[in-house]
Amino acid sequence: MSKILLIGTDGQLGQELKHTLRTMGEVVGVNRQTIDLTQPEQIRQGIQEIKPDVIVNAAAYTAVDKAESEPAIAIAVNGVAPAIMAEEAKKLGAFLFHVSTDYVFDGTKNTPYIEDDLTHPLSVYGQSKLAGEEGIKKHSDRYAILRTAWVYGSYGKGNFVKTMLRLGKDREKLRVVADQVGTPTWTKNIAEAITQLLLTLDLTNTADIYHFTNSGVASWYDLAVTIFEEAEKIGFPLKVNQVDPITTAEYPTPAKRPAYSVLSTQKTAGLLGDYPPHWRKALIEMLKELYLDQFN
Repeated sequence: MSKILLIGTDGQLGQELKHTLRTMGEVVGVNRQTIDLTQPEQIRQGIQEIKPDVIVNAAAYTAVDKAESEPAIAIAVNGVAPAIMAEEAKKLGAFLFHVSTDYVFDGTKNTPYIEDDLTHPLSVYGQSKLAGEEGIKKHSDRYAILRTAWVYGSYGKGNFVKTMLRLGKDREKLRVVADQVGTPTWTKNIAEAITQLLLTLDLTNTADIYHFTNSGVASWYDLAVTIFEEAEKIGFPLKVNQVDPITTAEYPTPAKRPAYSVLSTQKTAGLLGDYPPHWRKALIEMLKELYLDQFN
């Protein structure tokens, strides 16, 4: 039986991973109260005390716009901390599994990004996540980095699906960006993929990057319209009756985002034996789960 250290256990992905990783062994979860990722010595001490066989880092500074005004914190959590985890994992002979992002790319492609494509982040958040990847590659020879995108889930408050449901309950009309394209991805599917990869990969001889999202492509506008269509069928209380598409220029934000950030999942699907569920199917399942949790 393996001992698995799950960092970020209270996050929207971490809470899903608590369930899926149990099939692999003993899961020791830590949150920001247990280990402050801006404090290198806390990270080192925590890992050395727990002595895990596998470290899964699901923690991140994810406030994309806020990172522009507090880059030091974003770099500490997303860039420096994963490198420290890699150093400590190597000392213990442990395997490190780290979650990264589509925002390491600049969005200038018009075909899905593969793992070997050149990175060129547009924002402090993207730069901090890329720094984390580079730190892991520099300090470890046993790791997997999983890039994912447009993440939402039943847990936590800070995701697009929950924001749309909250706004749609109070407003009749919304404006949503239609010229940024990616793949909405459910945390439950990410957690399942991480667990499957840990069971599939040779953890004694793997040092690689993988992409995982749900299947299909959407804009934020497409996603918003679908959320309201499916949520109404399920019974969510909604006032919204109009969603207007707008451009990125009409909705300026502190952080610049890639216009196209679709990730190719071909490499990961080859390992897992199948492509991930389509994003719309996953969204419907998540909405049903959320409705049961909130209204039953």
